[in-house]
Amino acid sequence: MRHNLLAAAVLAAALAACQGQAPTAAPDASTQAADPAAARQDAKFADLSKRWLDGWLRLNPVYATQVGDHRFDAEVDDYSPVARQNVIAFSKKMLAELDAIDTAGLSRENQVDALILRNQLRGDIWTIETLQGWAWDPQYYSGSAGSAIYNLMAREFAPMPQRLKSATLRMEKIPAIFAQARKNLDPARVPKIHAETAARQNRGVLDLIDQFIAPNAGQLQGEDRERLDAAVAGLRKAVAEHQAWLDKTLVPNAKGDFRIGAKLYDEKLQFALMSPLSRAEIKQRAEAEIKRLRGEMYAISQGLLKDKPGSPDMPAAPSEAQQQNAIEAALELTYVDRPARDKVVDFAKQTLVEATAFTRAKNLVTVPDDPVKIILMPEFQRGFSVAYCDSPGPLDKGLDTYYAISPIPDDWSQQQADSFLREYNNRVIHLLTIHEAMPGHYLEGAHSAKHPSTLRAVLRSGTFVEGWGIYAEALMIEAGYKADDPLMALAYRKWRLRGIANAILDQAVHVDGISREDAMKLMTVTTFQQEREAAGKWVRAQLSSAQLPTYFVGSQEHFDMRKAAEQRDGAKFDLKAYHDKVLSYGAPPVRFARELMLDEPIR
Repeated sequence: MRHNLLAAAVLAAALAACQGQAPTAAPDASTQAADPAAARQDAKFADLSKRWLDGWLRLNPVYATQVGDHRFDAEVDDYSPVARQNVIAFSKKMLAELDAIDTAGLSRENQVDALILRNQLRGDIWTIETLQGWAWDPQYYSGSAGSAIYNLMAREFAPMPQRLKSATLRMEKIPAIFAQARKNLDPARVPKIHAETAARQNRGVLDLIDQFIAPNAGQLQGEDRERLDAAVAGLRKAVAEHQAWLDKTLVPNAKGDFRIGAKLYDEKLQFALMSPLSRAEIKQRAEAEIKRLRGEMYAISQGLLKDKPGSPDMPAAPSEAQQQNAIEAALELTYVDRPARDKVVDFAKQTLVEATAFTRAKNLVTVPDDPVKIILMPEFQRGFSVAYCDSPGPLDKGLDTYYAISPIPDDWSQQQADSFLREYNNRVIHLLTIHEAMPGHYLEGAHSAKHPSTLRAVLRSGTFVEGWGIYAEALMIEAGYKADDPLMALAYRKWRLRGIANAILDQAVHVDGISREDAMKLMTVTTFQQEREAAGKWVRAQLSSAQLPTYFVGSQEHFDMRKAAEQRDGAKFDLKAYHDKVLSYGAPPVRFARELMLDEPIR
């Protein structure tokens, strides 16, 4: 999963301004229209884009730090009613200005950016006025508090003393975030699962102090050190006070429904995906793909289990039960090879070396030289996903990309750990590394950062990003990655089923009212996931909405786009050139990448 620290925004990490400068959203000369009238419209749009981006990052200072704009490193996000109204007023003003521009007369690149910006403006207004997560989702606040420190300290974009001074100012202000949470959140609307997750995450802020602040505090002296120590002490007190409120007030009184319902779900889905596929079409395509992949897995299982003692019946036309039994028996062979519970990160490092070497050797796509590191996921971000790719703001040149993995909790029993490691066995960790790092999210992010439109980079499409991660897995298998391992073909298809099940699960939870029992059956039986993985995904589906479908929808659109390009180019189709071209567009919604690639009308 591509890392996204803003629960309220339909965004991912991207491009912003270098330190001390306002961001510029003007495209380069190649994207400008030749006609003078059209050029004037492009100039208007460039000015609007720049002013929107500057204003939006001022309103979201924690995210500004993440994407590389360090003008607001001393500030934290404001969740007061006045601040919410400021966002709405700002967004409506920008939307009115955008509506006044003849977008049909813009260059094709700017037509895409205009549609992306309009979606974001409308989405920001809808998020505050209609979805109202600020009133029922405590993750808004716990994520913001942790990110305020993490985004400053995790990467060396400036000398440590400078970052410590900024962290001091932020730590002085974080207690206000907790106070706003207690004022804004209505326990009657807060779902129990959201309250419990926030209560678990809250203490992670203290871990950030212990990990990043305390070991480096000696680099400040005199009044600066005294102010830092006072800020730390104040924040520790504020975290304890907020923890008491979470444990004694919010969790016991949380009565909200985690299901957002059909109307909100369909509206959010359109903002999140910007895809022509409807909820019904997504479900129909997903169910068909599950049926197809299960058929392929059965055929592979027949070959793997042939002549093995104790193998189940495997007729040419199996019943549903016979198909299930054969696939499960074959999958048991893949679960044998798995790392020890304390060696997952070490093995992931090994797979990164192998996947990178293979991608280079097969010349599948241009491989960047930017560094990538595998780290333990910070505690304040755990409880939502197993892994994520966290790229630096691309103007923070030369900084590390993090491939973060959540460790197995110390309080898990060996049985729970074994369940997790059966799911994340050696072969699956290879696939996870492909998805998150090479040639998945890390590589895609490095390419996308080179696109000249800063606005497009800040509003990168989760559908493009997650879809590319799934597509990258298929690409590597197609190119022969681990082709000498007959079990990899089976493990890969099982892995693919997870992403497809995500799309079905998301709408089943929030619209169809699926029970936990039936959700677990979808995951553990229909798509062969282990109990620990399925249990975690059930939690994730309750905590989020409209993000889980991005994997399947985006991958389907990527597969469709490549097929169309192959049909257009015929024998002249060049796979590496195609991939470099797709990634050069800066990660817009896939429908726009296709329209740019195939010279179709921008819609």
